[in-house]
Amino acid sequence: MSNSFNGQDVFEISPRFRRSIQERIARLENDAAADESSIAALDNHDHIRRHIRLVAAQRSEALRMRIFLDRARVRPTHTINAQM
Repeated sequence: MSNSFNGQDVFEISPRFRRSIQERIARLENDAAADESSIAALDNHDHIRRHIRLVAAQRSEALRMRIFLDRARVRPTHTINAQM
């Protein structure tokens, strides 16, 4: 059996890292929506084309991160029991 990534591996991440990724996904999706809505105001064909590519890249990155989170498991946190 190989240790290489096969697309089915499960990653263990901290709750803080998971929240960070979720926040980044939200920012990317919000930015993509805002950038897409601003395309109508652009006049230059090249600028429009670049803007469309920007939106596609933002959505692609958000999807890549969502797939990562789907494969990730949150590592249990080891907290000190305050009732000791």
